[in-house]
Amino acid sequence: MRSVELFGGAGGLALGAGLAGFEPSIFVEWDKWACDTVRQNADSGFDLVKNWNVYEGDVRAVDWQSFAGEVDLVTGGPPCQPFSMGGNSRAADDSRDMFPAAVEVVRAIQPRAFILENVRGLTRSAFANYYQLILLRLQYPELISHPGELWLDHLARLQAEATSSNNHLLQYNVLPTLVNAADYGVPQQRHRVFIVGFRSDVDAHWSFPAPTHSLDALLLSQWFTGEYWDRHKIVESARPEKPKGIETRIERIRRSDSSGTMQPWRTVRDALEGLSEPKLDGSGPFLNHFLQLGARSYPGHTGSPLDMPAKTLKAGAHGVPGGENMMRNVDGSVRYFSIRESARLQTFPDTYELHGSWSEAMRQLGNAVPVDLARITASSVSSALEASKSMQAPRLRLAS
Repeated sequence: MRSVELFGGAGGLALGAGLAGFEPSIFVEWDKWACDTVRQNADSGFDLVKNWNVYEGDVRAVDWQSFAGEVDLVTGGPPCQPFSMGGNSRAADDSRDMFPAAVEVVRAIQPRAFILENVRGLTRSAFANYYQLILLRLQYPELISHPGELWLDHLARLQAEATSSNNHLLQYNVLPTLVNAADYGVPQQRHRVFIVGFRSDVDAHWSFPAPTHSLDALLLSQWFTGEYWDRHKIVESARPEKPKGIETRIERIRRSDSSGTMQPWRTVRDALEGLSEPKLDGSGPFLNHFLQLGARSYPGHTGSPLDMPAKTLKAGAHGVPGGENMMRNVDGSVRYFSIRESARLQTFPDTYELHGSWSEAMRQLGNAVPVDLARITASSVSSALEASKSMQAPRLRLAS
């Protein structure tokens, strides 16, 4: 099946979609460094990306009409910038907000489905009306805003359309879901909202994949069965201190109905298994695996514990809040994750090379969608599309 990738970054979402069986007709990203990452991997023969058509530039500059009728899936993670409630005219459509651009692509291409990913901050109460606007615009991509129209007025028109029984517009069934990547086997606590839509003629019967991993299962494997420590060959003296009150929690977990149905959350230690310690010169068999000096711990900046999933990797390099880009060892010492270690936390393959300096590569990884989570999501959409008896919808009239 064919797809297009918007705001592609280092390629996490597109790689996951590729593993799910989608082939991008075009991969669009404005950032040169991210495009160089994809091109470098294509040049080295990385199978999933070797035939990608990389477009370095603004998604609004692409002739999307030329892809109409040829695309099953649109994927992308639009950057969502702050907006002003008091702004006039197209405040929600200013140049910093790419959701309108994503809607325009859907309107032009009319794909059978789309997957858009963004930070969970989008779902905060402060953005409730704007979030509703995004969902309704994706539901009715042909109901565009008028020149000079306030976005709240556009929202009112969309709400009226959603409660009307007489519309003939192109329509999508839109389903947003807030997920934690750790619940799907990603060794990182990364909360994101996925907005998935199916064109209304697609009989999808789709729901977001159920979680497969849990904190409770991890705690059982660490502090009840000991399987976690045995698997890593960690003797008792080298283990972290047992958490306070863990016996009471373990007993509660054991009594729960779901105690044996989930796999353990994957930890930093799990993710880095088989990697040697990074060296200053980066020598060794692994790509992008060199030591970055300068990490230090202080209150509020303590790094990711070795035996839990990592904190959310951030696009910043040094000094990001909480020390998300640092690892904290059992003895309390800290160091920065190497690029390769960070790529493991984002479930990129070891043979996928990140282009640029440590700080540049960390920026790309901090902005990326975990490949495994993208694969799981795209695979579920692929299965729904394969199972549906949908036919390509005819071109519909544009809304006035």
